[in-house]
Amino acid sequence: MKSGRLVSGLFFGLACLYFLLPLVGTLEFSLRARRGEYSLDAYRNVLGDPQFHQTIGYSFILSMATIVLGVLIIAPTAFWVRLKLPRLRPVVEFLTLMPLVIPPIVIVFGYIRLYNTSSWLPLLGSSAGSDFLLVCGYATLSLPYMYRAIDTGLRAIDVSTLTEAAQSLGAGWVTIMAKVILPNILVAILSGAFLTFAIVIGEYVLAALLNRPAFGPYMVWMGGNKAYEPAALAVVAFAITWASMGLIQLFSRFSKHTQARR
Repeated sequence: MKSGRLVSGLFFGLACLYFLLPLVGTLEFSLRARRGEYSLDAYRNVLGDPQFHQTIGYSFILSMATIVLGVLIIAPTAFWVRLKLPRLRPVVEFLTLMPLVIPPIVIVFGYIRLYNTSSWLPLLGSSAGSDFLLVCGYATLSLPYMYRAIDTGLRAIDVSTLTEAAQSLGAGWVTIMAKVILPNILVAILSGAFLTFAIVIGEYVLAALLNRPAFGPYMVWMGGNKAYEPAALAVVAFAITWASMGLIQLFSRFSKHTQARR
C-alpha cells in the first residue's frame, strides 16, 4: 500500500510539473519587459489598455448570456428525456456531441450564409443581431459539456420521486423545474457554467469572423503585435479561470453545508 501511494504521489508530482512549468515559464517571461531586471510593465500595459477592459467585459457579458441560454435549453431537455423519454437518451447524447465533430468555422460560415444582409433574416446587419448569433454559437460549442454536467447532476437525484411529490402538492411543470429540479442540480449547473465561461473567454473563430470585440480575437491580436504583453495576458487569463474555479468550489461547499444543516 505504501509503494502504491508513493507511485501515485510520483505521478501526481510529474503531472503538476507538466502543467505548472509552462505557466511558470510564461510568468517569468512576462516579467522581463524591462531589460536586466524583473518588472510589472507588461501587466501595467495590459491592464491599462482600454481595449482589454472592453473585450473582457464584452466576453463576460456574452458568457453570462450563453450560460443562461444553455441552462434554459438543456436543463428542461435533459429532465424530460430522463423522466419521460429514456429511450431517446442515446439520440440526444449523439446530437450533443455534434459540436465536437463540426468545426466552429463551419458554424460561423453557415451563420454568415443564412443571416447576411441579403438573406430573409438579416441578423448580421446589426450589432444586436451579431451578438445574438455569437451567443447561439457559443451555446452550441458548450453543448457537449453543459449537457453532460446537467445529466450527471440529474443522475445523482431521484427525478421521478421529486416530480411526483411536487405534483402531489399541486405544482406545475414550470414550478417543478424552477423550485425542485434546478436547486438540486445547482452544483452540476455551475460545473457546466465554468466550462462554458472558459470556452467563451478563449474562443476566437466565431468572434473574429462575426467581427465582434471579444477577448479571444484581442488575445490573438496582442500576440501578433507585442512581445511581453501576450505572456502577461495569458497569465491574467489563467488567473481569471482559476478564480472562477475557486468561486465554484467555494459555492459548492457552501451549498453542501447548507443542505446538510437542513
